[in-house]
Amino acid sequence: MWLVSYITNRSLSAPSAVKGELTADDAGGMAVASSGEHKELEFCVPYGFSSVPPERERAVVLPLDDGEVGMGVLRADGSLEEGEVKLFSAGGASLVLKNDGSVQINGTRVLVNGREVGND
Repeated sequence: MWLVSYITNRSLSAPSAVKGELTADDAGGMAVASSGEHKELEFCVPYGFSSVPPERERAVVLPLDDGEVGMGVLRADGSLEEGEVKLFSAGGASLVLKNDGSVQINGTRVLVNGREVGND
């Protein structure tokens, strides 16, 4: 995520930000195990989105003046072209907004400018 890189490089010293593997904590929330354990994390997401990242994803934690916040998980899907957007679930459902104006739902390209295009 460019935002994590931007914030880490320009706003905070690199040693303050940590990344590690997500686990469930004792209180039923999320924790990140890195050089230490960061418990009871809240995650930042854009307005209108809600997500609970699955365990074992690699996440970034940033310090705040009153605790810590999970910035998100590190992107693992390298199949997108620059400018494309993908929403997906752990169960395999996906929605991809392609650069040619088409939409893929679970791998099937459905429409471009109101006409059917077919499968990839």
